[in-house]
Amino acid sequence: MWAIFGAISSLFLGTYDVFKKWSLRDNAVIPVLFFSTVTSALLFVPLLLLSHFAPEEFGHSLFFIPSIPIEQHGYIFLKAVIVTSSWLFAYFAMKHLPITIVTPIRATGPVWTLVGAIVIYSEHLSPLQWVGLSVTLLFFYLFSLAGKTEGIHFRTNKWVLFIIAGTLLGAVSGLYDKFLIRHFDRMAVQAWFSIYQVVLLLPVLLFLWYPRRKKNTPFQWRWSIPFIGLFLVTADFLYFYALSLDGSLISVISALRRGGVIITFALGAVLFREKNIRRKFVLLFGILAGILLLLLGS
Repeated sequence: MWAIFGAISSLFLGTYDVFKKWSLRDNAVIPVLFFSTVTSALLFVPLLLLSHFAPEEFGHSLFFIPSIPIEQHGYIFLKAVIVTSSWLFAYFAMKHLPITIVTPIRATGPVWTLVGAIVIYSEHLSPLQWVGLSVTLLFFYLFSLAGKTEGIHFRTNKWVLFIIAGTLLGAVSGLYDKFLIRHFDRMAVQAWFSIYQVVLLLPVLLFLWYPRRKKNTPFQWRWSIPFIGLFLVTADFLYFYALSLDGSLISVISALRRGGVIITFALGAVLFREKNIRRKFVLLFGILAGILLLLLGS
């Protein structure tokens, strides 16, 4: 059952990336990130109010958010720091790179999550998983060679380094999620980390972006911006719920979540009319085949 929720989460996550790319085209990165995050946080405000003022009536709901001690807020705040850092890297990369370059790099996230799961949670690889890991890394290398045909050199391009950094931080966040869901209520984690992201991004908006806004790309409001937050909250709700179920494996759920890159890649190729789609799709398919082997070997 937890695998099904992980797969549905990937559908929302793939569409979320398309809304993100559409919002970032010729637009200022930091306010887009801030207002999409505000949307996510606002979705939890009525749930927090209902949970606080009507705990008896609302307490049995899947959306109930219990009160948590101050120590737990510290752990959740750390998650917000990790995710916000990952998103800052990823959003800047998404603006400056073709979406058909970004999505295959992001698709390798489960590999790094798996490596961390082996080290931290003592998850063991089967022979089939080792094959899957090798296939994924091979096609990622071939993909880096393909990027050169568009003048994108993976070793020297700043935005490629940004998306790699964002992906690695995302893998760290995935591993930390497993710890959080084992010890804390999943709704409390999702609600408060969304709110703490707004707290972290507000000074970035006010003191870093706003004073220099006239020197950089101007901000344009687009209705796709709140959909970033809406689709992400839905994807994360399903993701956290999957993690909370007995027997769930973070390495497998992370791999399922990355299946959403097919939606991102396909919609992005159509909407943004990017180059070398067939070649990129073959290489993306190779990366996903490696991830599928990781899944089947679990």
